[in-house]
Amino acid sequence: MGFIMDGLDAEDYDRGYRDRDLLRRIASYFRPRLGAMFLVAAMIVLSSLSQAAMPLVASWGVDAIEDGTIAAVGWQLIAALLFAGVLGWLFNFVRQAYSAKVTGDVVLRLREDAFDAVLERDLSFYDETPSGRIVSRVTSDTDDFATVSTLTMDLISQVLMVGFVTVMLFLRSIELALVTMLIVPIVVGLALLFRRMARAGTRRAQRSLSRVNANLQETMGGIAVAKNFRQERQVYDEFQPINRQSYQVTLRQGYVFSAIFPVLFLVAGVATVALVQLGGTAVLTGGLSAGDWYLFLQGVSLFWFPLTSIAAFWSQFQQGLSASERVFALIDATPRVVQTAAEPAGELAGRIEFRDVTFGYDPAHAVLRNFNLVIEAGETVALVGHTGAGKSTLSKLITRFYEFQEGRLLIDDRDIRTLDLAGYRRQIGAVPQVPFLFSGTVADNIRYPRPEASEEEVLAAAAAVGGGDWLDALPHGLRTDVGEDGRALSMGQRQLVALARLLIQNPAIVVLDEATASVDPLTEAQIQEGLDVVLAGRTSIVIAHRLSTIEHVDRIIVLDHGQIVEEGDHMTLLARGGRYCQVYNTYFRHQSPNYRVGTGFVPVGGDPMPLQP
Repeated sequence: MGFIMDGLDAEDYDRGYRDRDLLRRIASYFRPRLGAMFLVAAMIVLSSLSQAAMPLVASWGVDAIEDGTIAAVGWQLIAALLFAGVLGWLFNFVRQAYSAKVTGDVVLRLREDAFDAVLERDLSFYDETPSGRIVSRVTSDTDDFATVSTLTMDLISQVLMVGFVTVMLFLRSIELALVTMLIVPIVVGLALLFRRMARAGTRRAQRSLSRVNANLQETMGGIAVAKNFRQERQVYDEFQPINRQSYQVTLRQGYVFSAIFPVLFLVAGVATVALVQLGGTAVLTGGLSAGDWYLFLQGVSLFWFPLTSIAAFWSQFQQGLSASERVFALIDATPRVVQTAAEPAGELAGRIEFRDVTFGYDPAHAVLRNFNLVIEAGETVALVGHTGAGKSTLSKLITRFYEFQEGRLLIDDRDIRTLDLAGYRRQIGAVPQVPFLFSGTVADNIRYPRPEASEEEVLAAAAAVGGGDWLDALPHGLRTDVGEDGRALSMGQRQLVALARLLIQNPAIVVLDEATASVDPLTEAQIQEGLDVVLAGRTSIVIAHRLSTIEHVDRIIVLDHGQIVEEGDHMTLLARGGRYCQVYNTYFRHQSPNYRVGTGFVPVGGDPMPLQP
């Protein structure tokens, strides 16, 4: 039992909704399509009437056989049965067609809302939630909602059928109808008993499926690493228990859903036997005609199946409620980045000021505490420090991907929380260490920030990066397909595309997670030329991994545990022999042409500086 439930806890953003609130919200999605819904309702009524007419016509035939008039009315009865059947088929066809259209429109809007919510979530949301689980809510759960929407249409049809048949039964025999009605509370009670089990089982099944999706998503993303280390068997072994858990949970859910129908039909069968006995006795004593008895038995069969379907529906309906609950929880997830106003950002100069900023990914453990830093407009600043010093944290706060807990972050002397976020981010350009390219051509990826950019502008941006020589290595130039995640290009080519994309955007502030960290020296030289073009005249924050970058910046900020311990230019900080010198001797000294094995920094014409502990 513990194995089956392991890992099926709710996400942090999950929340509970009352059935009444869920139904009200679901109804809001159907409300814009009331016209089609009324047409569907009319078709349901007409279809139910035509189906209820079938046993009535058949009972007339039985009475005609009994009184010997069947030869005179036989063709009329056949024509009536055919007419009722054709009308029933026609009404049902129109109902099904419009029901599918309404359900499709509702699911389309629900999926659009869910996807829009996914795009609006903060970056911290993706740090904490596996992408496969998000995908599961947008796809699988909305599909489950569609299924239950169709079931709802069927439920309305079944309710009307039960209503018509009930009236017909009471018109034929009040005593037998009352006996039939006695079974209704039993059937409803059994359905409600299954309701709670069905809801809980459905939640677990949906969570287990999202775990499978998350594992598959991660596996596909890291398949090259798995194959490189020949770890296919380990990947498969990790997938097996997750898949087995999903199987076990889904099996338990199936047992719950499968159990209700046999139980309901057993109750219905016992009641039918009692009615056969009572009705047959009434016919023999003359209290009921054979035709009426036949009509009653046919009507009861029409009554039992819709009634058991209605009762079973409440168990199945929990699947739709659980699915909608998960989708609405995704839509309603509370953002952590909250803007206090939406002032137009305007054209930014690019001055950045951290004023007593305190931030922690976990608020209980601050990465920055009372942090202060001013970066002037147009200045290029390099951030250096050991892993965990806070370099990437500063860039994430500047791009407004995370919310700081205390202090102020000012952009051109304006609180970043008061700016229109979309307008602000249009003037922020970021290049990660491993750039992401979307499926499409090189040109498509370059013009991504400005889809309206012309071919000439795209070519000019590409040519400005590294002199444009890198385009000659592409088989089809700007029309070269980059493949999934840009895998058809080398890492250096991806970086050059990312830099050209930045030029098309023309941002006021550039955040650069060292674009030359993972490339060969020749490509590094090309990228460095591109950087000179990209960074010119812009406020630039560079997370430095290469000596070639930090040697030419205006100022180096040395961070240690979220605090500034030194700042200045490259040579000044080296000559000081402080913390920067330690970082240099650890990370950068081997990149210097003056480097000597076993020594630290060697000034031109000077003595080696000792390695720092």
